[in-house]
Amino acid sequence: MTIAIELAQYAAARTVAAVFSPFDPDQNLETARLVGKAYARLGARRRERARTGVARSLPELDIETQRSIVDASIGHMFGLFMVDAFSMPRTVGRENWHERVQMADVGRAMKHIMGDKPCIFVTGHIGNWEILGYALALIGFEMTALARPLDNRFLNDWLLGVRQKTGLKVITKWGATDEIQRVIEAGGKIGFIADQNAGNDGLFVPFFSRLASTYKSIPLLAMRYELPIVCGYARRVGGAFRYEVRVNDVIEPADWSDADDPMLYIGARFNRAIECMVRESPEQYLWVHRRWNSRPKHEREGEPMPARLEKKLAALPWMRPALLEELRKPLAAPVDPAALHDPGAPMAIDPRYRPVPRPQRQG
Repeated sequence: MTIAIELAQYAAARTVAAVFSPFDPDQNLETARLVGKAYARLGARRRERARTGVARSLPELDIETQRSIVDASIGHMFGLFMVDAFSMPRTVGRENWHERVQMADVGRAMKHIMGDKPCIFVTGHIGNWEILGYALALIGFEMTALARPLDNRFLNDWLLGVRQKTGLKVITKWGATDEIQRVIEAGGKIGFIADQNAGNDGLFVPFFSRLASTYKSIPLLAMRYELPIVCGYARRVGGAFRYEVRVNDVIEPADWSDADDPMLYIGARFNRAIECMVRESPEQYLWVHRRWNSRPKHEREGEPMPARLEKKLAALPWMRPALLEELRKPLAAPVDPAALHDPGAPMAIDPRYRPVPRPQRQG
């Protein structure tokens, strides 16, 4: 990317921020959704990728509901990038953070959040991952987050300043293993956005009904230092610039101590937690990203799942025969909704689901 293009993109972003800044964030979110609606019609390739992901992941929903989730997801994405990122530093402060961010369901994680021992925080591209670390640092919890640097150096430096305004430390260097280890050994808490595709050499674990590649670094760190992993996200409430922080799993070292393959267990469990987040708020997930782009070796070579891998997956405490049967299938194979239906599972999405309604404009 040339400097001229980077500067043009940076100038465009700063212009959007300046134009939106005089207005209320909730009003700006409506504008962002309109832009997202137009993009959904023009950006056919990304919309199709999102549609495929929703159809594969939530086959129990009718087509119209799946389409509404895709449209709402794209609108939510534009709200994050056009409104939330610029509104945080001027709208959310130490005196009023509780008006915008509620700690809704964090009880079981408080001993790790408030304690003086290191731990790992895991979230996904769901809700607002930026405000999660921003708010926790704002109210006094020392946090370090690992984030992928933006390709545009000017945008990266600007948004990095926003992220670190409240004291959140952000590591943007790939392969910063030594720095991460220093944070942990000093008793710090480190956060990961853990649903990126980790390539063909990643750890393949279940995500919805298919195997997906996840980074091995999180399980390896947890195992090396015996760290608990707190899984949660900041969920947008009522379509407005308001969020509630929810913790839906805490993975303790004792949970994997007897596992035959601790790394697979940890990776599978925090991906299951992210799946649960998505099922709670599917219209707030970034469906346009390539979560299933990489495939395990046996799929790339057109071979059946190895018996060794199948045995490890079958040993996961939450694994069901019907889900294991789906995981044996290659990515492109049709998903059987009936095989995935488990009325007793807390992760089962309500078949009557409809996206959260937008707030009514006052006056």
